[in-house]
Amino acid sequence: MTGSPLQVWRERDGRLLRLRLARPKANIVDAAMIAALDAALAEAQGEAPVRAVLLDHEGPHFSFGASVQEHLPESFKGMLAALHQLVLRMVAYPVPILVSIKGQCLGGGLEVAASGHLLFASPDAKFGQPEIVLGVFAPAASCLLPERMGRALAEDLLFSGRSIDAAEAARSGLLNAVADDPEAAALAWFDAHVVKHSASSLRFAVAASRQDMVERVRSKLAHAETIYIDGLMSTRDAVEGLTAFLDKRAAHWEDR
Repeated sequence: MTGSPLQVWRERDGRLLRLRLARPKANIVDAAMIAALDAALAEAQGEAPVRAVLLDHEGPHFSFGASVQEHLPESFKGMLAALHQLVLRMVAYPVPILVSIKGQCLGGGLEVAASGHLLFASPDAKFGQPEIVLGVFAPAASCLLPERMGRALAEDLLFSGRSIDAAEAARSGLLNAVADDPEAAALAWFDAHVVKHSASSLRFAVAASRQDMVERVRSKLAHAETIYIDGLMSTRDAVEGLTAFLDKRAAHWEDR
């Protein structure tokens, strides 16, 4: 794989940071993608003119999810630590992160999207956490989805592995808007409602709005990560599910 997994630029006289996932069609959230996103957000975090971030993607799909290869026993601890650092940075980011989504938004891709503030999606978008199908679970989504859509539907998705469409995601509160061109909708929201504000005042407003959520997610994510590392990944079925997916065969569960 060559080239950067992420395009980064600024618009609106430096007031809007643009981030674009740039490895279509899957836009896998692997170590390189996580590192690029985290670095770009960290670099812009202290830039006074920045009033928002817009995260979107090349290709027909936002993301098929995280790298299954990086979930294997020899690498999963580093992958989890990096992804969760990114999630916490996004959840606590000082300006709104707008996310534009088309097509599939699954697994680690949905965890990244759900860490943002306002989500805009096309009618064809699909949202799901299929980790349980592979014999694992999604620590970040276990903390984020109940914050955004309510526990009932969040647990449905986490326990079943099924996906929902944009209409159901909007009704649940996961999405702010459904639009044929979600990038244009996000830009229109920024131009109408954010660009004219004081950047420093906006940062105080964002911090006040998310203070309790940041504390909850940070605490719950640490606990979920411990369950994943010390519990789940010591089981036979977790490794079997991941290996079976990579081998393109059906998993054989032994329930242990």
